[in-house]
Order: sequence, then structure tokens, then C-alpha cells
Amino acid sequence: MVGEKVLLKVSPMKGIMSFRMKGKLSPMFIGPFEVLRQVGEVAYELALPPSLSGVHPVFHMSMLWKYHADKSHVLDYITVQLDESMGYKEEQVAIIDMQVHQLRSKKISAVTFNGGVN
Repeated sequence: MVGEKVLLKVSPMKGIMSFRMKGKLSPMFIGPFEVLRQVGEVAYELALPPSLSGVHPVFHMSMLWKYHADKSHVLDYITVQLDESMGYKEEQVAIIDMQVHQLRSKKISAVTFNGGVN
């Protein structure tokens, strides 16, 4: 586990310092952070950024979740043409599936697009 990236569980608890936001919108996990070393049998020291200097860097393994980097949600900035307002236009490439869901009094169309097809 040493050298891997992990997420730190920061679920809201009474009397515990909250990270960034309070209430319903507070994040459940923050990170990813690199594991520096194992401290004891079930504790690990993390490489925390300077913004979290007030937090002790050693955590129990139940507070850590393995980070799986998913490259599919990262947008390739080379292929996107930005305009003056730093925005871009999304273009649909292919329709994979179209379904109509019938509720009691109305119909809802659900369309699935695939943006990765060339």
C-alpha cells in the first residue's frame, strides 16, 4: 500500500473538524493522497498538502479508500476548441439507444449518446 494513492474518508461527525464545506454538501472523500509509510499494523502516514497542515497525517486504514484513476472522465484539452469565454460546443457523434418511459400522465424520452465514436 506504500506509494499508492488513496482517498481519505471525511464523513461528517459531531465535534470533528470539517473539510471545506459543512452540511449535506460536504464531501465524503478528499484526495487523492500518496501513502508515505506504514505506521504500526493498521495505520498509514499520508502526504497531505500544506492547506491541511493542521491535520495529523497518520490515519487508520478504515479511513482510507483505494483511489482508482479513471481516465475516461478526463477531457482531452487538445481536441477541444475554446472560444473567447473559455467555453466550448459539445457535438453529439452517435445515438446508441433511445427509449420512451411511460409514467402515469406523461412520456419521457431517454437518449444515450456516444461521444467517443469517430
